[in-house]
Amino acid sequence: MRWILTFLLLFVHVCEFAEGIVSSKVMGNNHLHLFMPAFMGFIAATTSVVYYHNIETSNFPKLLLVLFIYWVLAFITKSIKLWKFAEFSVGPQHLRFCITALLVVLYGLLMAVEINVIRVRKYVFFTSPQKVKPPEDLQDLGVRFLQPFVNLLSKATYWWMNPLIIGAHKRPIELKKIGKLPKAMRALTNYLRLKDAYEDQRTAEDPDQAPSIWRSMYRAFGRPILLSSTFRYLADLLGFAGPLCISGIVKYLEEKDKDASADKIKETYLGVYFMSTTELLQNSSVLAVLLFLALILQRTFLQASYYVTIETGINLRGALLAMIYNKILRLSTSNMSMGDMTLGQINNLVAIETNQLMWFLFLCPNLWAMPVQIVMGVILLYYLLGWSALIGASVIVLLAPVQYLIATKLADTQKCTLEHSTDRLKKTTEILKGIKLLKLYAWEDIFCDNVEQTRGKELTSLRTFAFYTSMSIFMNAAIPIAAVLATFVTHHFLDKTGPTSSEAFAALALFHILVTPLFLLSTVVRFAVKALVSVQKLSEFLQSDEIGDDSWRNGDISVSLDSGKKLLGMTKAINRKQPMRYQMDNYEQPSRRLLRPTETEDVAVKVSNGSFTWGNNLLTLSDINIRIPTGQLTMVVGQVGCGKSSLLLAMLGEMQAIDGRVFWSNWSETEQSEDDVRSKNRNSVAYAAQKSWLLNATVEENITFGSPFNKQRYKAVIDACSLQPDIDLLPFGDQTEIGERGINLSGGQRQRICVARALYQNTNIVFLDDPFSALDIHLSDHLMQEGILKFLQDDKRTVVLVTHKLQYLIHADWIIAMKDGSVLREGTLKDIQTHDTELYDHWKTLMNRQDQELEKDIQQDSQTTLERKTLRRAFYSREPKNQIDDEDEEEEEEEEDDDNFSTTTNRRSKIPWKVCWCYLSSGGFFMVFLMVSSNFLKHSVIVAIDYWLALWTSSKTNESLNSGSDAFVGNISADSSNTTIPPPVSGMAEKDSYYLPVFIALCAAGITLCFITSLAVEFLGLSAATNLHHNLLNKIIHAPIRFFDVTPLGQILNRFSADTNIIDQHIPPTLESLTRSTLLCLSAIGVIASITPTFLIALVPLAVAFYFIQKYFRVASKDLQDLDDSTQLPLLCHFSETAEGLTTIRAFRHEARFKQRMLELTDTNNTAYLFLSAANRWLEVRTDYLGAVIVLTAAVASILSFQYGYPLANVGLVGLGLTYALTVTNYLNWVVRNLADLEVQMAAVKKVNSFLSTESENYEGSMDSSQVPENWPHDGEIKIHDLCVRYDPMLKPVLKHVSAYIKPGQKVGICGRTGSGKSSLSLAFFNMVDIFEGKIVIDGIDICKLPLQTLRSRLSIILQDPVLFSGSIRFNLDPERTCTDDRLWEALEIAQLKNMVKALPGGLDAMVTEGGENFSVGQRQLFCLARAFVRKSSILIMDEATASIDMATENILQKVVMTAFSDRTVVTIAHRVHTILTADLVIVMKRGVILESGTPDALLEQEDGMFASFVRADM
Repeated sequence: MRWILTFLLLFVHVCEFAEGIVSSKVMGNNHLHLFMPAFMGFIAATTSVVYYHNIETSNFPKLLLVLFIYWVLAFITKSIKLWKFAEFSVGPQHLRFCITALLVVLYGLLMAVEINVIRVRKYVFFTSPQKVKPPEDLQDLGVRFLQPFVNLLSKATYWWMNPLIIGAHKRPIELKKIGKLPKAMRALTNYLRLKDAYEDQRTAEDPDQAPSIWRSMYRAFGRPILLSSTFRYLADLLGFAGPLCISGIVKYLEEKDKDASADKIKETYLGVYFMSTTELLQNSSVLAVLLFLALILQRTFLQASYYVTIETGINLRGALLAMIYNKILRLSTSNMSMGDMTLGQINNLVAIETNQLMWFLFLCPNLWAMPVQIVMGVILLYYLLGWSALIGASVIVLLAPVQYLIATKLADTQKCTLEHSTDRLKKTTEILKGIKLLKLYAWEDIFCDNVEQTRGKELTSLRTFAFYTSMSIFMNAAIPIAAVLATFVTHHFLDKTGPTSSEAFAALALFHILVTPLFLLSTVVRFAVKALVSVQKLSEFLQSDEIGDDSWRNGDISVSLDSGKKLLGMTKAINRKQPMRYQMDNYEQPSRRLLRPTETEDVAVKVSNGSFTWGNNLLTLSDINIRIPTGQLTMVVGQVGCGKSSLLLAMLGEMQAIDGRVFWSNWSETEQSEDDVRSKNRNSVAYAAQKSWLLNATVEENITFGSPFNKQRYKAVIDACSLQPDIDLLPFGDQTEIGERGINLSGGQRQRICVARALYQNTNIVFLDDPFSALDIHLSDHLMQEGILKFLQDDKRTVVLVTHKLQYLIHADWIIAMKDGSVLREGTLKDIQTHDTELYDHWKTLMNRQDQELEKDIQQDSQTTLERKTLRRAFYSREPKNQIDDEDEEEEEEEEDDDNFSTTTNRRSKIPWKVCWCYLSSGGFFMVFLMVSSNFLKHSVIVAIDYWLALWTSSKTNESLNSGSDAFVGNISADSSNTTIPPPVSGMAEKDSYYLPVFIALCAAGITLCFITSLAVEFLGLSAATNLHHNLLNKIIHAPIRFFDVTPLGQILNRFSADTNIIDQHIPPTLESLTRSTLLCLSAIGVIASITPTFLIALVPLAVAFYFIQKYFRVASKDLQDLDDSTQLPLLCHFSETAEGLTTIRAFRHEARFKQRMLELTDTNNTAYLFLSAANRWLEVRTDYLGAVIVLTAAVASILSFQYGYPLANVGLVGLGLTYALTVTNYLNWVVRNLADLEVQMAAVKKVNSFLSTESENYEGSMDSSQVPENWPHDGEIKIHDLCVRYDPMLKPVLKHVSAYIKPGQKVGICGRTGSGKSSLSLAFFNMVDIFEGKIVIDGIDICKLPLQTLRSRLSIILQDPVLFSGSIRFNLDPERTCTDDRLWEALEIAQLKNMVKALPGGLDAMVTEGGENFSVGQRQLFCLARAFVRKSSILIMDEATASIDMATENILQKVVMTAFSDRTVVTIAHRVHTILTADLVIVMKRGVILESGTPDALLEQEDGMFASFVRADM
């Protein structure tokens, strides 16, 4: 209140001051008493503001007394003055009287405010003043977002942001720097607000009625939106002051010419001149100052309005995210598994729908502000120009629907583009994952063309997109020109005199104002439509089924159907919509319960006549009566799909109970104290699900899972799950971050971590769902012995274990056998042996079979070591620090010590010109030339139009002045040379006929050029995108294999996804916007300078200020943008993780912890976003003020040059200059924002570029492919001569001087420990590695001389990891389409797959899903064998190809290879030695050299030989 009053007071003082000066000018001699008191009053008021602010901050209220006394004195003096005026009959028609009256009122009000403050706070006269505490957010030093707490001036100008933005220049902004959110903006606060509004809509009469989200949003966030709209209205109305002031200034300058002589009759009282209000407003200097103030206020209000909506939008988003998250935690599991709610939908809700609503809120005030703006604009135009203005306005209004149409088209095209680009990404991912195979088979080009084809489709839709974008840009630029053209032409025909220059330029400025809301309207309408859809989706989601209330888990209430209804007034039936109110407190403190005498003491969980369903009205489990004994090991066994996992989930309350009850007993034999019960955490169940679920956190966090860390216990758990060797392999031990969904671990490792988590939790009950499924036999045994039997049983924890491994049944204390969704048997193994011999025998035979497998499996290089090997490769191949990661290097530079501040500063504020040039040049020189030239032409034509208008209108004004006098000479000093236009013969009409056609021609040219430029920019961008992607794809596909070992896959994929997307869609519009706004600003400044050269002097300090503002802002904005991006990812990940691990989180009872984490992540992201928008406001306020100063200097310069008689007889040009100065204010901040955006986006080009410099493999070879015989290699004779191989010139050789001779048709086995160089040898045959000494000669040709394509297409290899691509089976076997179907069927038959493929729908054309997920690993390996058979080459290399196949299939394969390949050379790299016992020649390798070679029998005779020891170990 005080602030507003003080500002009003300042404004009135300014008026009084102006009035005083003008009056004294009129009277000719100086009367100091007219304006000095006003000046003093102004200074006093300013002082009071500063003074009050300091009292406010230093909290020393006694000083208020001084202010109070000043207000009282001022009030009294002004009242006396007013009374005196009234006495001398100076009435309200005089300005000075009004001013004095206003001052009296204001002083009175201020006095009242002070008295009120003193009364409320008990200051000054009272003995015990009330202490004022700063808000608690300010006491918390972590809060750095000060906008709500600073004073009004700082709020309006974002002054408090200065240290942050200027500091960013020296040091990048980190999360620490932006601190936390103030209380009122935290997600929790807003969530509670929204939730209350949502819940209040549920009425007692109609509990099932869905509450409206719109209404709850309005209740929770309506007020700030109204405030913002008020600001917006004020800003819009002030916006119209600009054109009116211009029209005034030009008009009064014109009139000055006319009647400088005519004396005014002065009204004097008391010997002093009193003037009326209108007279004051007729003074051009006063108008210039007014224009300046109006601009400043308009911009301040506009930014305030933006800020308020953005803050509200962010608050709303936080609240919605919390609401969605709480709902996710209570979704019924059936929803997820029955596919009513997919993960994708949930991710969309989080990533897209909430953002849509947030954006809608941002644009919301526009919805009701724009119509008002348009109506006002049209009224003013009518007032200026009469009917012809309405014609111009109607041009604008009629074209608005066209814009809307274009906008909707754009949205559709974008969808289409998105589909194509996801398709392209899928294909690219497949290529990169299978790149080794593609290179070995020489199939890169086929797959490359495949991607290019999809990219072609994507580019077609991008072309459409570019076309529509350029149309919308064109409409935007051309509409004002068209409107102006229509208006002035009609005006010319309707009203023969034509507009004066004051009217014309006011009209021009108004058209500029009108275009913006109309252009935005289409966007706003589109967002409103999207918001409606989003709300629809959200309310559907919030209405979906929830899991039953778990009161029975925490207390003694046994839930059957009826008691459930009585319990909380909700049904336990299928469709439960329960109030959300219970949710925050429900999980914390379970009610204590007394023992029920009916229950026996040793039962932990008991289910009686349970029937459970997944919610599709089909019973999954029926007639379940089981008990689970306390502190013992219960095993659940049965066939696949008989409901074992469902049983566990039913006990956890995840299924819908149709009938029956689940009892959870209480653990206290004696009454324990409350906290003791809590310490055993009895309401939580440690649960390891079948499908392993990991968090995107460190290994340690995944295992402790929120429990306190206890070193001894942790170590024991790790050992029990034998995770230590795996942890040792990880680069940072157990502090290594596991990627999303455990992407960088193998299945077995993931599963063991999940089991470890269940073991580590201190809970009484542990549920393990098939924990052995992904483990090999050693690990399962170890886990069973150490983990389950020792670790869990020693603690006397109740364990329920679901398993297929029947050999462990002997350890069970209690067995539950299931069949087809009901319990077949329950009891101890002895019971079952005596009562159900049939079942026991069935188990026995199964156990024997498993034992045999066990014996086979025992000595092999087990699956786990294999997994560890791949893990090691995955992490350690990335070791050598490579030149590719230029981003990392930059970060390192920045982390160096503070000596090089200047250099970092420099680097961070530079604009990457080199990258820009690279981008433009990849667009093609013709396009660049076209774009530049058309842009310059367009802007010069636009300036010419306005200039011509100025000449035309002012010629009329002058004509009407000088029509009596002799010939009229127009002195137009554009370049100070006086061009004389010959005087017209017959007055007006001819003059018009001379001006009008030129005007029409110029407008037409302008519109055409607008069209050309908009197309040029978009299509320049398109051709750049096409070339960059094409080059990137070719470079990467042809890069040597080493490149893929050292570059993480994610990094390459990012170039193809995010970066390509930026280059495709974001750079062109930014570039267009940047060139347009820069050229507009430059042309405006040029025009002003040419009209009033004095303006250039004022320009220098302004330019310096502008340079510093943009320099600081760009750096800060880039940092904040990065922070916003980097905080968004974890938030989205957290949501999808939660949705995947729902059952686990609920079983562990960790909902509250996950909610807390979600709120923290949301707040962090919101903080970054708030700071980013505050930084944008900071910039806009500063550039807007600069713009206002430019307008002021332009106005003052032109007025002065007029008064001191420069040879500038043309008033029209003054109007032109001022209109242009007004446009500068709008475009200055766009220049900076676009620069900052472009800089961020150019980073994408830079990253893509860094990959374009990678070396390709040398595909040529010294021989021509025509010189190689058609049937080479015909015999398959291999000579290896003194071979040395390394992966990279920087690295040590992996093979040292290897020599061997393989006869045609020999079967060769190569064995050796991991890392002995076996696989490297197989790669050397394909010239995949750097052969720097020696040679391999196949059938008389040195392979290094051959073109790679020829070499690789003539040999076959089977790799150890099976790779399949999405497509048909035919495509997987033979992508080149060269073979007949018979040949393919033959290959499938050899690989034992014929029957399986025949059974598939479509046979050979049956689809393979991505990565071959629809086949088992064994089948995939067989497909890879079939692929090698299809290519009938005389040399086949098998690289540990049978690792993932079971024994039986492997034996078949060995036979097949021996028969089908009897006449070909086969080189097998073996990790199970027994597979090569039948080979003709065995080579044993160690550390890159050949240790022994010979026939297997000969090698076995050497007792102490390496091979013999391998075989002994393998027997």
